[in-house]
Amino acid sequence: MLIKRWLTSIIAVPILIYVIGFGHPLLFYTLLLGTSLVGLFEFYNMTCSNLPRFVLCVGYLLTFLLFATIYTGQYLDLSAIIAFSAFVPMAFFMFTQPVPSRQDTADIGKTVLGPIYVGLPLVMLLHIHRHYPGGKGYIWVFFLLVVVFANDTGAFYLGKLFGKHRLYEAMSPGKTWEGAIGGALCSFLAAFWFLRMIPLHPPDLSILCLVVFISIVAPIGDLVESMMKRAHGIKDSGRILPGHGGILDRIDGLLFAIPGLYLFLNWSV
Repeated sequence: MLIKRWLTSIIAVPILIYVIGFGHPLLFYTLLLGTSLVGLFEFYNMTCSNLPRFVLCVGYLLTFLLFATIYTGQYLDLSAIIAFSAFVPMAFFMFTQPVPSRQDTADIGKTVLGPIYVGLPLVMLLHIHRHYPGGKGYIWVFFLLVVVFANDTGAFYLGKLFGKHRLYEAMSPGKTWEGAIGGALCSFLAAFWFLRMIPLHPPDLSILCLVVFISIVAPIGDLVESMMKRAHGIKDSGRILPGHGGILDRIDGLLFAIPGLYLFLNWSV
């Protein structure tokens, strides 16, 4: 398992570095869109595999439109797109299910939640990469990935070495407080190493608060995905990444961390 995990990382990391920092921007945006669609497929397959095909298509179309809207800069259209993403499934179930049921409203909620949970944060990452002033958006993307993955890796290995006290056994029995603290320490070390190597931002109180925020919400994102998997009796969200599981298994913490960086950059610029 660990060998597969490392082999996948050794192959994926250089590709990711090239796509984000050196390749044509469309490569990265296509990767983000593809990641969103695969992650959305895993979410629907995990939580509501029996959704009607039309409703599934609405979720995928919404995700695509979110990316298209940000890519073209039509930000004012976002609210309407998100609203229609709720209205269309609601109307569909009203016309096709003449006998109302609680399951219908649950399915409508999952239809809309999927693109917001999986797609919207990755759309924010596209915006950071494409529109950050001075063309430094891609460096902030690298910063976020380094901090989140350092947290995840540190929590995994330090938890295995020193973990004794369960963090939240009901959701994820393997996670410990020792691992969470170790992951946070690794996030701080990675963040300040990164800023020392690349003077992207002064290592001041604001960046400290950002790293603290990421160190808290990234593990929460991991636990939230664990909650969904336990609720539906599955071990991994998918099998696309050997040693890691599915796309959601790899980016669950990142999804929760992206909005924090997005707000940080909006407030600090």
